[in-house]
Amino acid sequence: MLLHVNDGILVGGVDEAGRGSIIGPLVVAGISVRESNIGKLKRIGVRDSKMLSPKTRASLFGDVISAADSICIHKINSTIIDDNVFLKGLNRLEARAMAHVINNINADEVYVDCCDINPERYRLCIEHYLTCRPKLHSMHHADTLNVVVAAASIIAKITRDQEISEIRKIHYNIGSGYPSDKITMRFIKRWVAKKGFAPDFARRSWKPLQLIMHDSTTVPNY
Repeated sequence: MLLHVNDGILVGGVDEAGRGSIIGPLVVAGISVRESNIGKLKRIGVRDSKMLSPKTRASLFGDVISAADSICIHKINSTIIDDNVFLKGLNRLEARAMAHVINNINADEVYVDCCDINPERYRLCIEHYLTCRPKLHSMHHADTLNVVVAAASIIAKITRDQEISEIRKIHYNIGSGYPSDKITMRFIKRWVAKKGFAPDFARRSWKPLQLIMHDSTTVPNY
């Protein structure tokens, strides 16, 4: 946790990285910033991490940390994700993670990027797990509309990329970790074909992996 003495209320932003990935963790990051520092985030070019190149994200990472009063990062591994997806509870899992982050950034007002089709329902879900009571805003596309959430998205994305890099040190050709990546899917298919089971860092609850597992156990009739 990073603390600085500045003027104004603390504004928080929370976002995730890796929700749709088939490999690696889901990372939820939160940041709180004094109102007087929000202008600095805008001036240095903080935007939604998806709109920034890897090089730009990396260069902004240190600036975001310097501007922050508090930062909290919560990682959710594939096994926990699978357990919740099988129970149709991914949104609730992410809400609990966001609540954990909010409980640790000491913000007076917090904006979160909403994964639920109903922002109000998601806000209430997060509030159920809060031990603090900031003014909470649940918004679609908050990472593009709110610069503090955008800053959180950079922290989440950089952290998620570091996690993938650690996996890549052992298993080189894993691609980006997303189902849309042919390299990623080829890696998983080869792993399953060779070992007969999915890697522990892959999400067994994701339909593309379930289809691969099904195909690997299907014996054709001749």
